Amino acid sequence: MPAQASGVSASAPPPCGAGTSGGVEAVAPAPSLARGASFAVGICTLELVDPTRRIRLPGGRTEPRTLTTYVRYPALGSPALKDVPGAPAARTEGSFPLVVFAHGFAVTPAPYSRMLQSWARAGYVVAAPVFPGERAGAPGGPDEADVVNEPTDISFVISSLLTVSASGAGAGPLNGLIDPGAVAVAGQSDGGEAALAAAYSRRYADPRIRAAIVLSGAEMSGVGGYRFAPGGPALLAAQGTADTFNEPRYAYAYFRAARRPKYLLRLLGAGHLPPYTTEQPQLGIVERVSVAFLDAYLEHDASALGAIGGLGSVPGIAVTHAEP
Repeated sequence: MPAQASGVSASAPPPCGAGTSGGVEAVAPAPSLARGASFAVGICTLELVDPTRRIRLPGGRTEPRTLTTYVRYPALGSPALKDVPGAPAARTEGSFPLVVFAHGFAVTPAPYSRMLQSWARAGYVVAAPVFPGERAGAPGGPDEADVVNEPTDISFVISSLLTVSASGAGAGPLNGLIDPGAVAVAGQSDGGEAALAAAYSRRYADPRIRAAIVLSGAEMSGVGGYRFAPGGPALLAAQGTADTFNEPRYAYAYFRAARRPKYLLRLLGAGHLPPYTTEQPQLGIVERVSVAFLDAYLEHDASALGAIGGLGSVPGIAVTHAEP
C-alpha cells in the first residue's frame, strides 16, 4: 500500500549510547498527555543488526538485516513540538511503556514525526525502525514484497530495546527506561499490516504485545492467518473513509473479527496518509485518541479508558465505535 510521501530527518540524532544522561532523575511520576501534562522529547538512534536474517541487494549480494531505529523518549525540559537530540531522560520511580512504530511503503518514519512526538511527550518510549526493503531510497527501489519480513523486525526491535534498557549505563538515556511488561505496536499502511500481524497473526504474534494501533492497515497474506483470541492485545484501528489505497472495507473486516477491547476511529472523508502526518484536525484527533488508548491499556488509567470515545467523536470529522 503506497504511503504517498517520503523523507528522512535533516540531521541524524546521536547514538542512544552517547552522552551521560542516564543518572538524571525527574521529580514526579510519568504524566499523561490525556491528563494535561507532558514531557520534553529526546531522540537518539540505534543501529540494530539481526545476524540471523539477511536482505538481498541488487546484483545478488546479501547482507545482515539492519534496522536503523529512531528512538524518542520522555525527557527533561520544556515540552515543545520538536525533538531534542540526546536530551537527558526523565526518570521516575518506575519506567515507561514501549511503543514500536512501523512506517508505510516507500517512506521512512520521518513524515510521522509529529504523531510519534505526541506519544513520547505523553510518557512513552517510541521506537521507529527504518525497514530496509520498503524504505524510501532502498537499493534498487522499495520492494513491497518485503513487508512479510516486518512482523519479525518488530519483534527484533522489541527484544533489542528491552536489552538496551536493561544493559546499564552504556545505554545512555535509555538505561532502565523501558517497562518490559508494557509493550505496544503501531503502524500505518504497510506498517499497519505489519503491526496487525505482530499482534495477532498465527505465525508471528508476539506475546509481549499488550496493545496495537493500526492506522489504515489490513490483514497480510503469508502470515498463517489470524487468531483474535480472548485476552489478546487491545486494538485501536483508525481508518479514513475516503482512503483509496487501503479501502475501508479491509479495516472493517479485521475489526469485526477482533475481540474486545477494540476501538474503531473513522475519519470521515479522510484519505490514506495525511491524517497521520499533516492534516488537521484529523491528526490532532488521532494523537489524542491514541494517547488515551495507550494510557488505558498500558498504564491502566480508568479515566483515559472513559475518554476514548469522546475524544474520537467530532461532528462531521470523526466517529469512534467503542467496544471496551
